[in-house]
Amino acid sequence: CNSFSFLVCYRALIFPLLIREGKPTPFFTFVLALLFCVYNGYLQGRSLSNYAKYPSGWLKDPCFITGFMGWLIGMAVNIHSDQILRNLRKPGETGYKIPRGGMFEYVSGANFFGEILEWFGFALACCTIESLAFALCTLFILGSRAKQHHQ
Repeated sequence: CNSFSFLVCYRALIFPLLIREGKPTPFFTFVLALLFCVYNGYLQGRSLSNYAKYPSGWLKDPCFITGFMGWLIGMAVNIHSDQILRNLRKPGETGYKIPRGGMFEYVSGANFFGEILEWFGFALACCTIESLAFALCTLFILGSRAKQHHQ
């Protein structure tokens, strides 16, 4: 659960503080996003702490190890891609720029790819219906955003 907490803290607290000036987010959108993150965090935490049952050697199981590695690589790609995006424009500069470097050399939405990989890794490591449901929601939501950004 500590790695899940770090991810939530990064996305909800650290990442917004690192963003340079940009388009303002409407307050209603902010509130809805906050409520969604709190509720999803509650569901994931409750699922793992109250309902998930794992055998004694689960941390050595290939399913857990593969999922954890997917989560870790996805998080690294996500954080690195966010850094590339934050540094695209100099202060005061406007206009569209194509990101280069990292996974942007392979996919146009590297930040989206990293986050999708994170949540599917998390789902594989946890093997709960709740974690799979969130991974699928992430895929559909970020996949459509990635397609829009690519176009």
